[in-house]
Amino acid sequence: MSSTPAASVLFVCVHNAGRSQMAAGFLTHLAGDRVEVRSAGSIPADQVNPAAVEAMKEVGIDISEQTPKVLTTEAVQASDYVITMGCGDACPIFPGKKYLDWALEDPAGKGVESVRLIRDEIKARIEALVAEIDAQQEK
Repeated sequence: MSSTPAASVLFVCVHNAGRSQMAAGFLTHLAGDRVEVRSAGSIPADQVNPAAVEAMKEVGIDISEQTPKVLTTEAVQASDYVITMGCGDACPIFPGKKYLDWALEDPAGKGVESVRLIRDEIKARIEALVAEIDAQQEK
């Protein structure tokens, strides 16, 4: 098996504290080293949303050590897929990248009960993304 990842994915949301962190956690968990995973925010928060950390812990994924990161042009350029989650026009556009916009509710200020629903929607989308990346590799 090759040590080169099949794809590189960047998840972007405003604060890089909830949706993008959960998505990165799921993709890392489900795809392992087959996919290079990044996440960033247009206006990063000081810490990952505690409700997102708790919701992910419930499904066996620890994102408590993650820290919100600022979105850079270099991160976009280095990624095959750029998945935005409500970052508006802050994400730079480059030719040759696959851009997906996932309309997901912002978990900021919500309790873990509400965040579970967002987490489960993200998981379903990540499972579909992994299947798409795997299918591209088989071509």
